[in-house]
Order: sequence, then structure tokens, then C-alpha cells
Amino acid sequence: MEYVLVSACLLGHPVRYNATARRVASPVLAGWRAEGRIISFCPEQAAGGSVPRPPAEIVGESGAAVLDGHAEVVDKTGKKITDAFIRAADMALAYVKRYRIRIAVLADGSPSCGSTFIYNGCFSGVTKAGEGVVAARLRRNGVAVFGEDRLATAKARLSELLAAKIIAGTSG
Repeated sequence: MEYVLVSACLLGHPVRYNATARRVASPVLAGWRAEGRIISFCPEQAAGGSVPRPPAEIVGESGAAVLDGHAEVVDKTGKKITDAFIRAADMALAYVKRYRIRIAVLADGSPSCGSTFIYNGCFSGVTKAGEGVVAARLRRNGVAVFGEDRLATAKARLSELLAAKIIAGTSG
């Protein structure tokens, strides 16, 4: 079975910093759910983050810079929480390895999950191009990471992976 890692908030779980969900109503997600492909995961909650919790942003470039020790994750109170975000990324990677996941659909904008944009680190509501810490860790380990607005592209990638399995003589 080819599983897809999906941010829990996108599936309707109220795990975001403000105890809300960011549910995405999509036939793609509905189909994957019916097929049993979805592995739901909230990295921040898995790493011990409470719900609700203060919002957090990356101060510096993006998630890759956090992993390399060149940027920090800070919450709105000024507390450095970089270690928790790296732990969350490592936990997401453990899921990926356990289930042999090659595709992830993550919540854009998040300092963990953002795949194309994150907030600028000033808590001003301004975004910038970049990725979150989890997205960076997964990409470094060969996972194709997509934001919720790229579900059609994620579905196409899954179809490619499934076709390759059929050609190789395996199922899934």
C-alpha cells in the first residue's frame, strides 16, 4: 500500500496552534481516505505541543536553515522552541520510514508543515517563500511534499508511483 502522510488539521482535527482545524474538502483526500491510504499526523502536537499554544514562526530563512542550525523557531512570547520543531520533524520522518511513505500533503504556512510558504518571523501576518521544518526534513529524505492547494499534483505523483509498482510486478 502506498500511504500518504497528511497534516491532521487538513483532515478536520482541531490541532492547530489556536485549537482549530483547516479542513480541506477534496475528492482527492476523500478517495485516499476510502482507500485507507492516509496517515494523519500533526508534528507539533506529536512533539508535545499543547492545543492551544502560542503561534510560532521561523526567524531566519526557512526549515532547512533550522535543521542546519542557522535559524530558530520562536513562539509569539519570544520563547525559542527550535528543539521541539526538530523533534517533530524527526517524528514525522519516523512515520515516513515506518510506513514507507513517499508523498506528504502538509498545511502551507505552518513553521512545521509549510511546503511553499511560511510566515516571515515577525508575527506580522506577512508570508514569504519557504518551507517548514518538517517539510524540509521529509524532502531531504526523498518524500515529495505538497501543500493543500496542490492535491491534483500529489494525486498525479501517487498515480506514477502506483504505475511503477505495477510495472515492477508489485501491488499497492
